[in-house]
This record gives sequence, structure tokens and C-alpha cells, in this order.
Amino acid sequence: MNGLGAGMDFDYDLLVIGAGSGGVRAARMSATYGAKVAIIEEFRVGGTCVIRGCVPKKLYVYASRFSDQFDIAGSFGWQVDASFDWPTLVANKEKEITRLEAAYTANLEKPGLEIIKDRAIVTGPNSIRLVGSGREMSARHLLVATGGHPFIPDIPGAEFGISSNEAFDLPTLPRTILIEGGGYIAVEFATIFAGLGVDTTLIYRGDCVLRGFDEDMRRGLEAGLTARGVRLIYQTTIASLDKVGDAVRANFSDGVSAPYDVVMFATGRRANTAGLGLETAGVKLNEDGSIAVDAYSQSSVPSIYAVGDVTGRAQLTPVAIREGWYFAETLYNGKKLAVDHSVIPTAVFSEPEIGVVGLTEDEAATHGDIDVYVTRFRPMQNTLSTRSDRMILKLITEKDEGRVLGVHILGPGAAEMIQLVGIAVGMGATKADFDRTIALHPTAAEELVTFKAPSYSYRDCKKVA
Repeated sequence: MNGLGAGMDFDYDLLVIGAGSGGVRAARMSATYGAKVAIIEEFRVGGTCVIRGCVPKKLYVYASRFSDQFDIAGSFGWQVDASFDWPTLVANKEKEITRLEAAYTANLEKPGLEIIKDRAIVTGPNSIRLVGSGREMSARHLLVATGGHPFIPDIPGAEFGISSNEAFDLPTLPRTILIEGGGYIAVEFATIFAGLGVDTTLIYRGDCVLRGFDEDMRRGLEAGLTARGVRLIYQTTIASLDKVGDAVRANFSDGVSAPYDVVMFATGRRANTAGLGLETAGVKLNEDGSIAVDAYSQSSVPSIYAVGDVTGRAQLTPVAIREGWYFAETLYNGKKLAVDHSVIPTAVFSEPEIGVVGLTEDEAATHGDIDVYVTRFRPMQNTLSTRSDRMILKLITEKDEGRVLGVHILGPGAAEMIQLVGIAVGMGATKADFDRTIALHPTAAEELVTFKAPSYSYRDCKKVA
């Protein structure tokens, strides 16, 4: 621990604001290392990921995929007569996240830290005030881990729409839904609702979903969503909403209007910094409202740190957890550790699923001469059916079997594959290393170690056959 505030008396060594993934890990490990810690949470322990993000989202994705399995079941000799009940899914989801919340709480209590259910406002470099009780508290260090919230466009009638927060607990399954956005959340919820039989439309201001992803992944997902029945409207936005009976009418920027049972905004997320009192302590914010921090999660005020989505670095649960872990190691265990944000495996739980790590083709082509290996084929589970979906696996390497710069997978099991591939990429594996690995047959992943020759290459930033 550093000597900040030496000679001063504080109520705690550390006060953590926010009991999401990053805050919980930081608080628990700091307490384990002997710090006197309190964690303050105004809603539920577990944060976005556990309560209204990754966990319930993945459960709903699982639910939506049964329809795909039923579609091909007949080709394997099964006769299926199935029906879906939305209230059952919602109730079972709530049961599971309640169990997880209890587990998170128990893990926090084990090292003896204090859990406070209230809202905290920063009143100075070493102090906070609880809004509910009015209690004033001080600490040698403050850690802000308040996460983010869905961004709702400032348009007339925006109050008639919902965000991902409300989508998990709709009282009934809608017949029709309009989703605005083109990122993770938009395509994942389009997958969910379409798979559950909802007439689903996705509207996006760009020309293809998943801006920033490899182009083959974007176009492959686009084709998959269309095949699933999702209606895609590009280069258009929602200009306003209004109520027409029980429906919500969306008025588009191109002058067209249409009614939907539900309109959902999936237009990004913003850091939860408003009303936190950070300006009182002099904490510098980025232009998007997130907290500016250095490599060790320290803000412009030496006693105040921040981890997770509130910093705007990488809005991913495992990253928040790692930042919380390294914060505790740095301050309370004598190990100065900084998270490497340069190589982060990530997945999109759409249908088809996407898993990626490293550079896209366009990014890699600006780094020097590269070789690109691409394969497309029907997943084996579809070969007995009439489904024509294609898996895509792409390997991007430095020329002449050099270092692997990026791996991109679209299709069943993409997320599970990319987690393991991420280990190799993070270690600096080369194409030659992949080639030395014996293939496991029959699998889709074996394609990554059996590429014989590049599909095409880039030399001097130009694509060549």
C-alpha cells in the first residue's frame, strides 16, 4: 500500500462504489490481503453481467436456439411437437440470477468486508456520503466501479421504447419487435426474439451490423440473421415514437412509419458517472463521460481509482474482473500489475455465433505483409438437413507462416473455440505452430490447423491472389 494520506485517520482502507464484476473482485481480493473494505451498492449485488447482462442474455440465447434444433431434428429421425412459454423462461432466469446474487454476496462476506445497500456520492478525494442514510464515510482509497447504462436516443416519444434492461422481464412475449442498433446487444436480442418466434426487425444507421468487426464476420452474420427471418433496415434511424392504441408507432428518418408491439433501443452504453460527485473531488472525465485512468486504473486524483465499464476501456465482464484483480494486487499485495488490453478474445452470442481475437483483415493489412486463410462450409450438424448455413473460419498471419495476428470464427461453438485460440494468440503463436498441431477430427476447429496455402495475401497493403 502506498503512503497516500499517511498520518490521517480513515474509516476504511478502501471504499468500493458498485458491486458489479469489477468492484466485487477488487473488494474481495483487497479484503483478503488485509485491507478494511466496504462495498456500496444501490441495486443488486452482481452488477450488469449477472443481473441484466451476460448471464440472463446467454440463458435467453439458449432458449432461442431450441427452435433451430427442432428444425433439423426430423433429419436425424426425431419427431418434435414443441411449444414455448415465456413466463417460464422469465421465472427460471430470475431464479438463477437470484442464486448467483446470493453466491456473490457470500463470497464478499467470507473475507469480512462490509456490504452497504445504498447510493454513494463522492464528496472529496477520500470521502463519500450515503444518500439514503446520510452517513459520511472516509477511506484512504476510493474505487469507482459503477459500470454503465443503456443509452437512449434523445428523440420525441423515447419513453415508449425499452432498453435491454426491460427486455428480460417483458410481461408477455411480443408478436412484433423493432430493435435499433447494430452492435453486440442489438444482434443478440434480434437472435433471441426471432428464435422465440417474434417477428423481428433490426434498424441500424450503418450499412452492416457489427461495425469494427472483420468484414467476413459482419456479412456472414448478416446472412445468418436474414435466414433466421430478421428483417434488416440499414442507413435509417428512428426519428420519433408515439403510442397508437396498444402499439408503439416508429417514425423513421426516411419518412416511413410502422407499428410494433415493442420498440427496443440497443444504441450503446454510457458510463455511470452522472450524479456521482466526481467533479467535487476533481476527477477528470473523458469526452464520453467515462473516468480517465492510467494503466493501473488510477484517476487524475491519486486516491481515487476506477475499473470496469465506467472507465470506457473495454466493456467486457472478464476485463472488469481482471482490472479489479490487478487493482488489488497493485495496492494491497505489492505487485504492480497493469492489464493488457491489446489482445482480448471476445464473442457475440448471435445466431450464427461469432468468436474473434486479434486484428481484423483490414487492420492487419496496415501492419505489414500478411497472409489470409479462409474456409467456408456447412456445419456437420446441418449436413443431413436442407439448411444451407455456412461456417466461416479465418486465420490472419504474418507472411511466410509467421505470427498469427487474428482469428475469426462464425458458426456453432465459435465462442468456446476462440477462448482456447486466444491462449495461443496471446503467446505469439505462428502459423507454423498451428500447423504442427494434429487435427482433431471431425470438428470444425480442425480447419484452423489444416490450412495448406493462403486464400490470398497482402503485399505493400495491396490484396493479391
